[in-house]
Amino acid sequence: MTNIDPATLAVLENGLRNVVEEMDITTERLAFNPTMSEARDRASGIYDPITGEVVTQGLTGMPIFVGVMQFAVQAAIASGPYQDGDVVILNDPYLGGTHLMDMKLVKPFFYEGRLVAMLANTGHWTDIGGAVPGGFGVKATEVFQEGMRITPTLLYRAGELNDGVLNIMLDNMRRPDERLGDLKAQVAALNTGATRLTAFLDRYGSETVLAAIDELRERSERLMRGHLSALPDGAYEAVEYMDTDGVVDEPIKIHVQMRVEGDGVTFDFSGSSAPVRGPLNAAASATVASVYLAVKHLFPEIPINAGCFRPISVEIPETVFLNAKYPKAVSGSSAEVSCRVVDAVFSCMAQAMPDRVPAQCFGTVSNFTMSGIDPATDKTYVMFRFSGGGYGGHPLMDGLSNGSAPISASRTSQVEVLEQLYPIRFDSYALRPDSGGAGKHRGGLGVSFGIRLLRGEAVSSILADRGRFAPRGLHGGGEGAMTTVHYTVDGETFEPEHTTKAEQVRMSPGDTAFIETAGGGGYGSPAARDPQHVARDVLAGLVSPARAEADYAYVAATTDAATVEDQS
Repeated sequence: MTNIDPATLAVLENGLRNVVEEMDITTERLAFNPTMSEARDRASGIYDPITGEVVTQGLTGMPIFVGVMQFAVQAAIASGPYQDGDVVILNDPYLGGTHLMDMKLVKPFFYEGRLVAMLANTGHWTDIGGAVPGGFGVKATEVFQEGMRITPTLLYRAGELNDGVLNIMLDNMRRPDERLGDLKAQVAALNTGATRLTAFLDRYGSETVLAAIDELRERSERLMRGHLSALPDGAYEAVEYMDTDGVVDEPIKIHVQMRVEGDGVTFDFSGSSAPVRGPLNAAASATVASVYLAVKHLFPEIPINAGCFRPISVEIPETVFLNAKYPKAVSGSSAEVSCRVVDAVFSCMAQAMPDRVPAQCFGTVSNFTMSGIDPATDKTYVMFRFSGGGYGGHPLMDGLSNGSAPISASRTSQVEVLEQLYPIRFDSYALRPDSGGAGKHRGGLGVSFGIRLLRGEAVSSILADRGRFAPRGLHGGGEGAMTTVHYTVDGETFEPEHTTKAEQVRMSPGDTAFIETAGGGGYGSPAARDPQHVARDVLAGLVSPARAEADYAYVAATTDAATVEDQS
């Protein structure tokens, strides 16, 4: 333990976080694709140069990336040694990755000739090559079909760009100009981090800052162990299901046993389904990171660094789909499987700490892509967007409507930006009435939106979930609505064979896609809900009168609307 006083420690903690915040802002402002620049599908962090463990992250960085990047940084460290000015690039799912579209850069940071940290960031590139534009190939059975896989490779050596590596990458990707812009944004973010961290160490001294990092890590570990020690010792189990893998029309099981022993907890996924044929296998790093962030969600007061993860152990045998091995397809890894892993962890924790865990959320990113050549510009485009949905009700209030996925802190790309960049129009975009599960605290609402192709020919794909297994309520709460997907092509409307998954749907001008995302489960018995809150929901159009009567025995005609409006 050091002798740093609490005030100085708080200053140093926030100073380190601000370094990373500037890295994230740099990426956001310079990236070419709106998934990174508008939706914030990116993250940055500072990592230990020896262990690769996370030191700190930014407030708006994608949470799952922070945990995953520990493994990516460790893979990069193992490929060293490095010198000042080096930058490593990788996206290998089996070496600390998620899916191929999440590109990671790692920069060794030297101060006064000494390696003191690793700076790293991740950004979702909207295309990485492969058979299906956007990378979400629903029918992929091998990673080769999903795009270019890059093991830890030196992109810069002592500040000099390796043009050969860059050219090989860009020559195998759609819209290489956009990919180059995204890459430069991430490199600029690393350089910003290096500049700010140098100034920070100049001001406070490297020994003081490094000592503070050690102390912050120890404090986070003690805080997490304190919370875990309050849980009753014992074994808790949960089973969750995903719709299908996109190839075989059968559900996929996630079975987890949570063992609480003293101030530590172990999550064992040995009972889960075997590796699947389609792209719903998960990289082990993504599975572990999902467990970390699920537990962290329940204890938000603990600062994020490697210390808060040390009391958590995760067991994932190679015999299950949650520990994908080369060359299994993995495009649904971080986007879909991770959401369900969070659900499984929450289900276990709800048994151990029933007053703190919310009902299930919508639990799917609903990855939607549309790609073609825009006749107005004669350029190839790849439009990718993910969607929000309803959070589960929780002990204090209703669930959030149109919230980001539990693995992220992202925003949905703005309709106006997408319409400006691509030959599409949103015919509709709205909250989805009646999608939140009934309860004392209602589940949040999902959203519905319709996208129309305006010009040219295009292909569209979607990789989503929650089309067959609804988000469950808790403590008597009702289920949230499930995801629905419909395409209308040549005047014919159809639902994909695998409900929430479709690949390369050919579209012509006027054809549309219509998607409704899932709502959150309800918390507590619907009979305990305040009638005035029910009336408020009906007046706002969030719950229909028929649903209110069925779920809450509420009759709209008996309610004084003015009184409801005053109380709301």
